[in-house]
Amino acid sequence: MPQPKTLSLSLLSTALLTALSAPAFAQKANDIETIAPIEQISIFGKKNPLNTVPGSAHLIDEADLDAFKYSDIMRTLASVPGVYIQEEDGYGLRPNIGMRGTGQNRTEKITIMEDGVLAAPAPYASPAAYYFPTSGRMESVEILKGSSTVKYGPRTTGGVINLISRQIPEEDLAGKLDIAAGQDGFGKLHAYAGGQGERVGGVVDIYRYQADGFRDINGVGGDTGFKKNDAMAKISIRSAKDAKFDQVLEVKLKYSDETSNETYMGLTDADFAANPYSRYSASQKDVMDTEHTQIQINHIIDFSNSLTLGTTVYHNDFKRNWYKTSKVNGESISGDGTQKAADFDKDPTSGDLEVDVKANNRTYISQGIQTELNWYLDNHDLSFGARYHEDEMDRYQWVDTYSMSSDQVMIMTEAGVPGTDSNRVDSAEALALYVQDKIQLGDFNVTAGVRYEDVTTSRIDWGKTNPGRDGEPNKDISNSFSAWLPSLSATYQINNQWLVLAGVQKGFAPAAPGNADRQEEESWNYEAGARYNAGALTSEAIFFYSDYSNMHGDCSASKGCDDDSIGNQYNGGEVDVKGLEFSLAYNFNNEGDIHFPVKLAYTYTSAEFANSFESDFDPWGRVEEGYKLPYLPENMLFASAGVKADSWELTLAARYTDEVRTVAGQGEIAQENLIEAKTIVDLSGRYFISEAQEMYLTAENLFDKEYVTTKIHGSNFAGKPMTVTVGYSYKF
Repeated sequence: MPQPKTLSLSLLSTALLTALSAPAFAQKANDIETIAPIEQISIFGKKNPLNTVPGSAHLIDEADLDAFKYSDIMRTLASVPGVYIQEEDGYGLRPNIGMRGTGQNRTEKITIMEDGVLAAPAPYASPAAYYFPTSGRMESVEILKGSSTVKYGPRTTGGVINLISRQIPEEDLAGKLDIAAGQDGFGKLHAYAGGQGERVGGVVDIYRYQADGFRDINGVGGDTGFKKNDAMAKISIRSAKDAKFDQVLEVKLKYSDETSNETYMGLTDADFAANPYSRYSASQKDVMDTEHTQIQINHIIDFSNSLTLGTTVYHNDFKRNWYKTSKVNGESISGDGTQKAADFDKDPTSGDLEVDVKANNRTYISQGIQTELNWYLDNHDLSFGARYHEDEMDRYQWVDTYSMSSDQVMIMTEAGVPGTDSNRVDSAEALALYVQDKIQLGDFNVTAGVRYEDVTTSRIDWGKTNPGRDGEPNKDISNSFSAWLPSLSATYQINNQWLVLAGVQKGFAPAAPGNADRQEEESWNYEAGARYNAGALTSEAIFFYSDYSNMHGDCSASKGCDDDSIGNQYNGGEVDVKGLEFSLAYNFNNEGDIHFPVKLAYTYTSAEFANSFESDFDPWGRVEEGYKLPYLPENMLFASAGVKADSWELTLAARYTDEVRTVAGQGEIAQENLIEAKTIVDLSGRYFISEAQEMYLTAENLFDKEYVTTKIHGSNFAGKPMTVTVGYSYKF
């Protein structure tokens, strides 16, 4: 059987030699000791200050992350306007995140990075991200939208999220231990330690969290929770102080694994109303197993005070098998299968139930080399970047059949043969180039850039009758295309407090191997707004408009698509998305012994199809011009208020999400396609025993709101009920 490809020896050798001999973003030796790694792997920094970015820019720093200590990235991002979250499992294990009307499913429409490197398992060939970096171990989170995202791709319409992992401490030795326990068997252990010597530094970061789950499987009980381990290590070597060029070489190694007893089988309306936290007995075998490894090598060099170069080599492997119920008595759970499971649980003596459990087994590879040259002149900040990238998804799946009688225990009656269900490889090769110039003309700044993407995607399918992959495949197709993506933005600093901005950018997403028309996603994106910054008060308001000439709809099991459609990509044609993002933060009594920080974030979105068409993509179906896009709330609001003293603090955070339609449509939403509006409130309390020690308590969903997160597969999934957690942390 063909094995997943690996980075060619010549390319790897060239990449390593480049990284070791001529690489990246650096300051002088004294500056390197404080900022060098961040300046290479981050979006914002000394050369790109957050408050002067010509677009929507937000930073969730370590202090913000510590307020609630969320392990769920979707709760973390709720405070950022223009970012949409669609909950699913309640713990954020497989986030659904979108920006500016892109859609959220599996975070496939935006660019996700960790330490400046693409994080999705196969961001070009198969963008649905069934892996997401463990957000609880991150040091900060950067969010960037608009025309200033020209450096980051391949998806440039919505925006980019960059998660910054634990940096090497500058002290001789520093670290932290954080432990917590909560309801439904929740437990967390987070520990890191590291330090910096004269030339060598390092850090090790370990994060483990788990839960028994908040759902009960009818009749049989069992674990509906998860266990996830994440470990990371970094080591850096700095050049000697008398070296001709100041350099830093950093190697990062990462490993994570997960076992989560999650399902795609939700509840009927009647059963959800009776007990939203139950699960049908036909889902008792459902479990996801994953394993992720990464190596990342960063090299930075300062050729002069005005010329720097940064290079990163990266390789990611990801394996996952989501073993989950796909059919009940021959009916898909997207159709009548869920109802049959519900009927059986009500009367298990009515006859045996036949359950098909599909092993959604996949392996991924994502690897490449990227570099950026920065040239700082009197009034220009020039950036030249390049990335060569390869990725691949290998689907090798099968279906096992079980029988379940009145004892509600599933017994395997037929074991499937691996490769007799989905049996294909999707892959991609991509070259991306960009140039950007920031031009300073007094209080007026212009940023002009262009990105070039050259992509080849392919699909080799051996079919369900050739699990050995012998001979020629049934299908061997490839798509090649390229795109030029210009951007232009400007800011004007009115005074010390006020800045106005505007920008335009061409958006792009590559066509997947399953796109029959081989048509890329394209749009023109516009924004204009203002930013205010005056000490205790900061605010930003930005209007945005995205004019799609073609929007993609990617068919996956997570969208309720049937087996024959999974992996296909559909074209929705013209779409208009417009909206407003507003944020505000103010600290009352900022100089007092007790102060009162408040935050507000509001998003308005209107997203409509501008043409009529018919599609086999379930969330769209038959579309008429003017239909609203599914799974996009019109209004979202986040508000938090806190009270802080020297030794304690208390924070209340609320997020409101407007009603959502699950299928494209117009006017009043039919009940079967409606997810009702909801407001979820979280509470955090912290007590500082000393400068090094802290006790904390959090209550997520404080008022125990029962609500639907998604109706994928035509059934209801419940959000997490009130969950109280207590913890202790110690820093040294």
